[in-house]
Amino acid sequence: MTRPMKTVDDSRVETVHIIRPNHLNGANRLFGGILMQWIDEVAGIVAKRHSMSNVTTASVDNLTFLHGAYQNDLVVIKGKMTWVGSSSMEVCVDTYVENPRGERHRINNAHFMMVALDENDKPVKVPGLLLQTDDEELAWSHGEERRRIRLARHKANLDGLSNE
Repeated sequence: MTRPMKTVDDSRVETVHIIRPNHLNGANRLFGGILMQWIDEVAGIVAKRHSMSNVTTASVDNLTFLHGAYQNDLVVIKGKMTWVGSSSMEVCVDTYVENPRGERHRINNAHFMMVALDENDKPVKVPGLLLQTDDEELAWSHGEERRRIRLARHKANLDGLSNE
């Protein structure tokens, strides 16, 4: 049986937040933990839309804080599917600050590995990803490379645990 296919656009998500005083850290910048919550939610929505099932965050790669964000800034968070396996999915999340003219500059980038789950929290198969552009094909190949690195890192962590 072949898996159904979905496009990147089928699950794409964009959210907008305004930074309020309760979102700030001691340096009056957006607290990284708040941003991590927001981007994890976006990754989860992308994965849920793609898989049409419950999902969980398995890992986060390349969480890179490029610039700060401040009170009253508009924070735009964009998520898209970049790679899928049998039950796992990679979601790329980019975060921007948008100025009053609508111009955006990127302040954060992250890649989430999400896993689709059934009602018993067991992994479930997800639709394939139909790539429609050269950029989507490039993102897929980068996703495959990140997956290879994640698997090697996971194996090294397991090997380290068995030596304790």
